[in-house]
Formats: sequence, C-alpha cells, structure tokens
Amino acid sequence: MEQATTGHYPIERREGEIERLHIQSTAMAADCDIMLERIGVGGGWACLDLGCGPGGITALLSTRVGAGGRVVGLDADVAFLEHARVNAAPNIKFIAGNAYRTDLVAGNFDLVHMRFIASTAGEPEKLIREAMRLAKPGGILAMQEPDMASLNCYPPNASWDRLKAALQGAFSSAGTDICLARRLYELARLSGLTDVQYRPFLVGVRSQDPWVDYLPSTVESLRGTIVGRALLSEDELNLALAGCRTHLRNPNVVFTSYTVAQVWGRTPLAPRS
Repeated sequence: MEQATTGHYPIERREGEIERLHIQSTAMAADCDIMLERIGVGGGWACLDLGCGPGGITALLSTRVGAGGRVVGLDADVAFLEHARVNAAPNIKFIAGNAYRTDLVAGNFDLVHMRFIASTAGEPEKLIREAMRLAKPGGILAMQEPDMASLNCYPPNASWDRLKAALQGAFSSAGTDICLARRLYELARLSGLTDVQYRPFLVGVRSQDPWVDYLPSTVESLRGTIVGRALLSEDELNLALAGCRTHLRNPNVVFTSYTVAQVWGRTPLAPRS
C-alpha cells in the first residue's frame, strides 16, 4: 500500500506502538481541546484529521461536531485504522490514504488538522498545500508540531541524554525536522493562511504519570534507524534504555515534554491568482 508520508518517516510500527500513541494523545488531550475551543469547532462541522494513526484527535472532534457533523481520519497504516474503527463513534469514518496526496475532493472540510506529520515525515510545505486544498474557502487549517529543546529531565541523567541525542539523530538522518515548531507560524503565514494564531504548550510528567515512558518507548520505535545509522550500538542502546527507565522510576524525578506549537489559520476565501 502507498504510504501516507514522503517516505522519510523513521518510526517503526512495533508491538506497543499503538499504546504509545494513545498515551501520548491522552497526555495532550486537554491542550488539544483548548485549541479546538479557540478555533470554535462546533455542531455540524466537517473535520479531517490527516495522519490520524490509531485515532488521533478524532474522538475530540466527534464530541464537538455532534451527530450532525462528520469526522474523517486518514492514515496510511491499515492496522492503525482497524484499531481506530473498533470503538469509533458513528460520526467518524476512517480511510486509508496518502496525507501528501489524498485524492479527496477539494474544499470539503471546515477544519483540516494534522499533528506530528510534517515534522516527522518531512516536506511541510507540500503537506500544507494539500491540507489547504481540502479545506473549504475560509475554512480552518490547524497544525501541531514539536520543538525538542524543552525535552529535559530533572535531575539530569546521562542515559536520558543519550536517548534524546539518539532520537534527534534518527530524525535528522531521515531528513526531517522535529523542531519544526520554531518555524511553523512563519510557514503558515507564508502559505497564505490568514488570521494565523499561535499557542505553544508543554506537559510536565512525574514518575507515576502514564506518559513517563515517552522517551524510552519512542526510541524503541526508532531502534532500526538508531542502530542502522550507528547512532548507538544494540548494546549501547539497551544499556541507555535500562538506565533511563531506572532513573524515571525514581519518585523524585520529573521531566518536561517537547514544546508543541499549535498554529491555525483560515484558508483564502478565493483561490490565489
């Protein structure tokens, strides 16, 4: 099946990947809902979640648009979509497709949303163009992308630092930008969106919180790239994973997540000449 990305996406769908993505989504749900509230998503809206994975923000959108609205989640991974369909509300439809070239009808959605695609798969300008094509004239394009600068552990830990460096190296070696948040607002404005809004947030995590394994579990999903690009050997990676997880079990340890930039704006009311 054709992939929903440019082919640069280095994260592997391993056992545990769906759970990792669900935990991440849950940790960010409150801030995502604030964004949807500020956008004004409401009853009867037609919404598209590009690169939704095993659910993305489709459940949040479903609640807001109600029975009179519709939500479409698009992803390349059939296994993710099969999982997402199991408990989906009646107003949600999941389809397989390429987020960079969806083949969906243009101008059909009040809101087009995408999270962590442009940063992890590359070519953000191409992705934004397709998302804008799918939104209605005057509709909303909303994006959420990370900046890894704030991904820090307190007290510091050498194993954490090794894993963070390996994570950043894996994405960099694939030609992607996991600090895309820094230029996302500019990209949105240059793309032609109007009334562009900017809201950054980060999440604080303690040892007892569900998202505590974020860094080790994400690195596990990058194992092939990390070892294949000689960023760490198998033994070095396993030692760093064990050391980091031991540190994170300490009840005195906390960490701050990567910063997420939420950027949204309106598509032009008429095609640009």
